[in-house]
Amino acid sequence: MGSIPPILSICTGADIPYISIMLLAIDIGNTNIVVGFYDHDKLASSLRFATDHARTADESALVLHQFMQLKGLSGIDGIVVATVVPRLDPIFRRMSLDHFHIEPLVVHSGLTFNITFDYPTPTEIGTDRICNSVAAFKQFGGPCIVVDFGTATTFDVISAKGAYLGGVIAPGIETAQSALAHRAAQLFKIGFEPPKSPIGKSTEDAMKAGFYLGGVGQVEYIIEQLAKELGSEPKVVATGGLASLIAPASKYITEVLPNITLDGLRLIYEMNR
Repeated sequence: MGSIPPILSICTGADIPYISIMLLAIDIGNTNIVVGFYDHDKLASSLRFATDHARTADESALVLHQFMQLKGLSGIDGIVVATVVPRLDPIFRRMSLDHFHIEPLVVHSGLTFNITFDYPTPTEIGTDRICNSVAAFKQFGGPCIVVDFGTATTFDVISAKGAYLGGVIAPGIETAQSALAHRAAQLFKIGFEPPKSPIGKSTEDAMKAGFYLGGVGQVEYIIEQLAKELGSEPKVVATGGLASLIAPASKYITEVLPNITLDGLRLIYEMNR
């Protein structure tokens, strides 16, 4: 079982009770790294920090150890990692081995899952999308669609029999917003929120209407086309930073699950212990 090296020790006070954590689940995305601390099947705490391609294994360990001491967490005896940033894979492997003394389980399409792949090249599927699909099928069965609002907006389709069928990758709403602000001299970055009216009376209002209504419209139309292809009405769940803002305007999204990727990581770890 891993222990906190003395050099990283922080005085947290005798009044902080330590919680023994069994599993560290690490989701490495293009924009953020999200870490879940699981006490068996319960998510005890989570941490989000920016994805930095230059961050070392030692720096990553320092962030995690300091957070653990701040929250009174200890006793990691398993680590599972999913990454869509290949160059960070060896960094977190080294961090796990050097600082937690644990060989991490790194998610790939050849592991054991509760779903199968009706897909020509499963190795091309993002590991975060696999995690989402595993967790969604475990909780809801199929057919099911998972919409993930991240750097890209992804749609993953699972059949009634638990086969991953494929999906859609579209530009992320915030990614598109940043690109437009960068490319258009008289436009700028704005907050993402529902517009007061679909007819904007200022540049900012027009942009709010465009991004929000465009985002909702994109999601609704893609889901309609996917459901038509399936030939049945799927359960639609959403995750990612903008899910809670888009879901209320959607006819199809019935669940918002912020931790579905972390839950999928936990399930995959349990299936492959």
